[in-house]
Amino acid sequence: MSRLRSRSLLGTVSKRLIMASSGVSTLDVKVCSRMAQEIIRPLEGLLVLDFSQFLAGPVAALRLADLGARVIKIERPGVGDIGRTLAFAGRALDGDTVSFHAMNRNKESVTADLKNPDDLAYVRELVARADVVIQNFRPGVMERIGLDYASVKELNPSIVYASASGYGDEGPWRDRPGQDLLAQSIAGLPWLSGSRHDGPVPLGLSIADHLLSCHIAQGVTALLVRRFRTGKGGLVQSSLLEAVLDLQFELLSTKLNDDTIQVQRHGEHSAHAFLAAPYGTYPTSDGHLALAMNPIPELGRLLELPALEALTDPQDAWDRQEEIEGILAARFATGTTAHWLGILDAADVWCAPVLTLDELLASEGFAAIDMTQEVARRGTTVATTRSPLRIDGQVLRSEKAAPLLGEDDDRIRAEFPPRSAGAPLEAVAAAGVDGDVGVRA
Repeated sequence: MSRLRSRSLLGTVSKRLIMASSGVSTLDVKVCSRMAQEIIRPLEGLLVLDFSQFLAGPVAALRLADLGARVIKIERPGVGDIGRTLAFAGRALDGDTVSFHAMNRNKESVTADLKNPDDLAYVRELVARADVVIQNFRPGVMERIGLDYASVKELNPSIVYASASGYGDEGPWRDRPGQDLLAQSIAGLPWLSGSRHDGPVPLGLSIADHLLSCHIAQGVTALLVRRFRTGKGGLVQSSLLEAVLDLQFELLSTKLNDDTIQVQRHGEHSAHAFLAAPYGTYPTSDGHLALAMNPIPELGRLLELPALEALTDPQDAWDRQEEIEGILAARFATGTTAHWLGILDAADVWCAPVLTLDELLASEGFAAIDMTQEVARRGTTVATTRSPLRIDGQVLRSEKAAPLLGEDDDRIRAEFPPRSAGAPLEAVAAAGVDGDVGVRA
């Protein structure tokens, strides 16, 4: 929906409110109420071209799509986004991986061989019409084909251009493979999990990619705000490395101000190399329990452990950490998770059950947060997560499943036909999306 169309919708609602107040029709009141409840997503009317592949770039584009932007994936013919075949847990649905479905719902797909002059020329026309470009090629690739920020800015001066990389555009790591485990490892993240008896323990999810997608989406929306205020687009850049370094802001800030700080993991129950007892996880008779920061004497009183009640010096939580954790572990092993939660929750102790995946999905809390949705493609229903955001009290869900490779080729070429021979490309840029110059600042 373009900005002009959004204004038209609001105008229609206002008119019907006036008619209803004049006693014209109760039907108008009902229609008005329903229309007023429709979400006007913040980025409606904006066109995003997503040149990126698995994972950070596509998820950044997904976040913009969930906020209302129209996202068109530019994919290589016959192959497409590598995420179509790089399967999480080896699972696929309707010819694409489940993870591809999750990352690319709410998008369209156009195929273009960027090494083919005709295809590249048409893509440049789409770029001239776009509001946002997202890419995550290795440094130098977009420059070689003339789709880097400097070149795109000449075509479209108000473009918002997002570039995601592995390790930035400069430095000794710039050409290393930008992959989540590798970025975690270079940033030292695996040494922060597990106990001192373990080797490096990487996080078992794509945390670097996920965080980078958030930073890219944040940067894009910030530049869009600036563009609406000043007319000036811009370039936002970030990398997997920067995302994981930013995650470690507490550790890095402390180390930079006190060089004696070292990563020293603790015993088997500790959940943090830089926090004292009782911070960690403990086995119960039927599962596990997590404890955050809590006074040791109070835990001793609640759990009937005199040895802990006597530890009134806060320094004991550091100096006798493993001893305290061992006492707690022995106590928790004698009862169920529910039993201990009943005691600790009643005293407002910071604790939680450590749920398995199946327990999470079966829980009332998971049902209450309403985090899932279903989309369908060619008769196949795909269950996935929704946007974690609520706008005006309403959750954001997708109506469109991830596209087939090149699914929208004909339709988009009809909607945005190639310019006539000899027509200046600047005229294409001036036309905007659907001819609506109001969308562009």
